Amino acid sequence: MREINEKSLSIVKEKALIMRREVIKMLGEAGSGHTGGSLSPADIVSCLYFWEMNIDAERPDWENRDRFVLSKGHAAPLLYAALAEKGFFPREWLSTLRKIGSPLQGHPDMRKLPGVEASTGSLGQGISWAVGMALAGKIDKRDYRVYVLLGDGEIQEGMVWEAVMAAAHYKLDNLMAFVDYNGLQIDGKIKEVMSPEPIADKFRAFGWEVLQIDGHDYQQIIASLNIGREVKGRPTVAVARTVKGKGCSFIENQVDWHGRAPNKEEVEKALAELQAEQDAAEIKR
Repeated sequence: MREINEKSLSIVKEKALIMRREVIKMLGEAGSGHTGGSLSPADIVSCLYFWEMNIDAERPDWENRDRFVLSKGHAAPLLYAALAEKGFFPREWLSTLRKIGSPLQGHPDMRKLPGVEASTGSLGQGISWAVGMALAGKIDKRDYRVYVLLGDGEIQEGMVWEAVMAAAHYKLDNLMAFVDYNGLQIDGKIKEVMSPEPIADKFRAFGWEVLQIDGHDYQQIIASLNIGREVKGRPTVAVARTVKGKGCSFIENQVDWHGRAPNKEEVEKALAELQAEQDAAEIKR
């Protein structure tokens, strides 16, 4: 198992803050998009892109690269922020989010942007992409791994569970899923709209290795990634408790921010809060 040291830990924390700031700026510039669900899984995505995955921005089509599928495609701003920070395309492109002719649309398009592994947006489909990629890796005898991020509201979709069943059937131990369990979806609390509970028990019943973590605790995220690498003969899922809108106090746990973009004043307020967190982290070093 790979243990994360203090230097690497500080890097993933810093990258998560950078990505959250970019998300706020992108959405403010675009005037539309999904704020809450783009902020909640930033710590997980940071650990994947800046600690875990074997990828190369100079070779986005490298056959043995690890794959990340954003099944909850409406969180595209977070994916774009990660890819830009990793060097897949110029940071300047981020300001073109949702604009006509931009490769950065409201949902990711693999035909237009390097680093995007799957065109997602119709909820429930991304995990099927991920299962196919993992199965192809097994058939081709390659050692890449596939990671997929699901929304907690997304797993209300029946096709998710067909993919989950297939992944266990084919013993895809090169596949790891994260559920961004922030408890809110566009119509309200998930437990009131259509409760997916018991989430952990359902994945276990389908034959998955199941972990339950705090999706903002970097040590827990890294530990789950290490466990996922060690598990043999079945896929792994980390059900990650998160806070919708994490990092911006007035956005956190507010269902109205599911599909709303910040205005100019709200952008300034959010960026100030995130900068204060960055400054506090630097003082502690």
